[in-house]
Amino acid sequence: MNYTKRLPTGLLAASLFLASGLFQHAGAQSLSEGWNSLSIAQSNLRAEKPLLGERDDLPDFTRELIEVRWRPNDPIYLYVILPKHVIKPAVILYLYNYSFDTQQFLNEEFCKTLIKDGVAAVGFASALSGQRYHDRPMKQWFVSELQESLTITVQDIQMILNYLASRKDLDMTQVGMFGDGSGGAIAVLAAVTDTRIRAIDLLDPWGDWPDWVAKSRVVPDNEREEFLTPAFLAKVAPFDPIRWLPRLKIPVRIEYLRSDGATPPVAIERMKASAPAQTLIVPTESGLAEYRATSGSTFLNWIKGQIRKPQGS
Repeated sequence: MNYTKRLPTGLLAASLFLASGLFQHAGAQSLSEGWNSLSIAQSNLRAEKPLLGERDDLPDFTRELIEVRWRPNDPIYLYVILPKHVIKPAVILYLYNYSFDTQQFLNEEFCKTLIKDGVAAVGFASALSGQRYHDRPMKQWFVSELQESLTITVQDIQMILNYLASRKDLDMTQVGMFGDGSGGAIAVLAAVTDTRIRAIDLLDPWGDWPDWVAKSRVVPDNEREEFLTPAFLAKVAPFDPIRWLPRLKIPVRIEYLRSDGATPPVAIERMKASAPAQTLIVPTESGLAEYRATSGSTFLNWIKGQIRKPQGS
């Protein structure tokens, strides 16, 4: 659960696919796009044919590793985990903090938790993280390129939802999203942008960029000054979750459980204060107590309950 600046090299299985040439595409076209819009409505993103890299048939679920691509040199590896004996299950997107890879989706017990109660799970990495962090100088990372990291990933989520809808084996009227750390910030922006997301569950979400940049322990002290410039803050200001949270009409849960200073106290309080009235804000003490008492087995019950409610309830 530690936040770290630099990233692992990426998903082992996906790396092997790359090495074997399985995921190579020919004739990729150059793509020009701005980072000033969260929506793909005016973009020229065009999805290539998805490629199935691996499919595991296990007693309780099937797990597919699929490459999707709509930008040159930036394939996205999706884990699609489907519960057995459920027709068109509801689905939850999982986006963890930028410092995490997607290897947890290889863990069978973890996958069993995700698909418990007959809900499908889709896991992937954000821009500039995991297997998507490559061909960059080390000085460029998720926070130094925060505008790009946020906007590109929100656009990706819309494209991922389009792909999931095209499969015809998921109930796209029952879609939720779980976001952790930077993934929590992205989940807020994605839910405002794409109404197919019916509920969001936020664990230690980032936000309130001026205070976050000034005091977060994620930001190295020797780089902090450049992120506090008016130019940097002006670029990320339109994509501050604190601006968008109040606009959400869907169910929202917020839990701040970590004590590592990734999101400083002032930003935590401002995020909570900006949350819409329907938000369930879980106190740190009770959230930690429940997590420890159940070993995390009930942690996802809330989001599953929200997306599986009958329409109109």
